[in-house]
Order: sequence, then C-alpha cells, then structure tokens
Amino acid sequence: MAYGWARYVSVDERRRKAAAEMAKLAKKGQTISPVVIQGRAIADTAWGKAWCANMESYSDFSNRLPRGRTYVRNGSVVDLQIAPGTVVARVSGSSMYRTTITVQPVLQAKWQQVCADCAGGIDSLVELLQGRFSKGVMDRLCRQGDGLFPMPKDIAFDCSCPDGASMCKHVAAVLYGIGARFDSQPELLFRLRQVDPADLLSKASSGVVNAPAGGGRTLADDDVGALFGLEMDASFAQAPAAAAALKKPRVPAKPAGVSPPGTKPSGPGTKPARARDPAVRLLAALRQAGALDNAAARAATGLDAEAVRPLLRQLVADGHAHVQGRGRGTRYVAVRSVLKA
Repeated sequence: MAYGWARYVSVDERRRKAAAEMAKLAKKGQTISPVVIQGRAIADTAWGKAWCANMESYSDFSNRLPRGRTYVRNGSVVDLQIAPGTVVARVSGSSMYRTTITVQPVLQAKWQQVCADCAGGIDSLVELLQGRFSKGVMDRLCRQGDGLFPMPKDIAFDCSCPDGASMCKHVAAVLYGIGARFDSQPELLFRLRQVDPADLLSKASSGVVNAPAGGGRTLADDDVGALFGLEMDASFAQAPAAAAALKKPRVPAKPAGVSPPGTKPSGPGTKPARARDPAVRLLAALRQAGALDNAAARAATGLDAEAVRPLLRQLVADGHAHVQGRGRGTRYVAVRSVLKA
C-alpha cells in the first residue's frame, strides 16, 4: 500500500480470484448464481427495464447508480440470491465484498388495491411474467408510491467494503444485477416484494384497466421510459432475439369439432371447448407422463423455451414437481400427490 491507497487489482485478476472463491463455495454445496450480462444491454425485458428505470428515476439514486454499471457489465456480481424481502450478493472488487439489500414488503392494503385496479387486464400468469398486457396495467403496477416497485425509503443497503458512501459501487452494481435477473426470472420481483402474482388473476372480470384493441403486447423502450419520465439509457436500446420471441402470437385454438387429447369429441350443438391456460395444460401433461423435460413442456403448452421455463419453475414452487438433473438433462418429476390427483 502506498500513500494510503490499496494496490490496483485488474479486472482479469479479480475474475480469477472470484472464480476460485466461488468454486470453493460450490464445493461446500452452496448454490452460486452469478449475473451475466450479454452485450451492453443490462436488461432487455419489460420487467428488467422497469426495475432499472424505477431506480434511476429517484434523485437519491440517479447520481450514484452509474458507478455500478461497469461493475455489473464486467461480471463483478459473481453471486446474487433473491429471497422474500432480501437480496444477498457477492461482488468482486479489490477484495470479495458481501452486499445485502433489504426491501420492505408491499403493504397488503396497497397490494389489494393494485389487484383491484388491474382486474380484467391480465389474462394469464404467462402474460404477466412476459409483460404482455396493456400499457394501462403496467402504468398501474409501476406507479410510484403505490405500485409494485420500491421507493428509496423502502430500501436499505449494507456492504462489507470500506467505502463510506451510502450507496457504494458494489450496491449500485447489485441493484442493476437485480434488474438483469428479472429478465430471466421475473417472478422473483413478486417474491422480493412478498406478494403473490396469482392475486392479479383472481378478479379477471369487469376490471377498470382496459387493454388496447390490439390485445396485449410487450412494452417497448419508450413505454418503459415514459412510465418514469426518463430517457432510457442507451444500454436498454438493444433487444435480443429472445425479446422478439415474446411477441410471437398465441397458438390459435383448434377449430370446432376437433377435440384436444383426453377430452370427449364435441357432438352436434355442443359448444367448442375453451382453450385451457398453458399452466393447466402443463400440469395435465405432468400428471399423465410423470415427468417432463423442456421439450415435452413446449409440446404440451405450445410455448417457446423462454416462455415455458417460468411455468416449470412454478410447478416446483407449488409442490407439483421436483427437479432432477441439471443443464440440458433437467427433468421435472411429478410428486406422488400429483400422480394420484
């Protein structure tokens, strides 16, 4: 150390040290979940963009958050775990730092009002997690003060680094990392705020939020920026092929008289059966087969790989299945109670 300053540690050296420490933790059985940013865009989906835009809209954060962009982009957030009300992360700097972000839960009365205001505007959990609904619904969910996103007073930070700032660059990197994580696992936003997204579907009639004539859609960059009165950062302007996949039209329903597998054929004068929700079809397929992989889940629901993953995770969260294997060999095996149902 010279003149009180710590020795400079290059990004490559940080990565090597971080990889070694994470490998040790993995050997001890700890699950490691790093934040990996592809390209310049920190977040690509409606939920990820909205989280980052909400953070940047507050003057308390706006001048400090940019310090974390480089850190999250270069892979310094080597582990990020989101639990109800808490985010715990490890950030690689001149040393390995432990960062904790605590987020207050949404008040029950506030959440009930949000659900009531959004009634009828969201058709399914898949549409909700993909952000495929009207701008009016997103306006309500993201409304500052009484929406789903936290305000600065709802958030507390703690970092083991020696920086005396209330928001150090490690905390800022983790805040952006949360937005990046919501790209692949948007259901974690609801877990963090300790509310059940299914509540938004329970009052799907005569709602006050109306969808546009063209039906649901994925929010564009300008829509998200307008929600918070911001010009979106240039990093949000790049949308990958995965975002385009979310805009694929729904699989058309079968014509009248053609019955889905396992149902009785419709006779004369019988009304055609209404297409079931993809989550219901997936559960039915799990009961019938006893186990599913991603390919089988796609075949059962008609959804693409990105869209079907949240449904598979929901089967596990609801106790209908447990995970077997890893990577491409991952299978979702039905628990006995599901097979008996």
